[in-house]
Amino acid sequence: MFAETTFDGVGFGLGVAVMQNPVKNKVLAQAGEYAWGGAASTFFFVDPVEKVTALFLTQLLPSSTHPIRSQLRQLVYQALVD
Repeated sequence: MFAETTFDGVGFGLGVAVMQNPVKNKVLAQAGEYAWGGAASTFFFVDPVEKVTALFLTQLLPSSTHPIRSQLRQLVYQALVD
């Protein structure tokens, strides 16, 4: 697999992965978040609950070299303030 994360707890919609169970996926996210990533570590996610969109473009092959996607989510969610 080219990604550093699994697809446990994730379903698929029209062209995107949809988070159904963040606990099962073992990643900081919310149910209903949708995302997709490319082979060169590119990644985007949209959280409609928190009204957050993140886009990360890079050219790092293979994607499993560093856990960039999970770190990006963690940094974005840590930066949210009510």
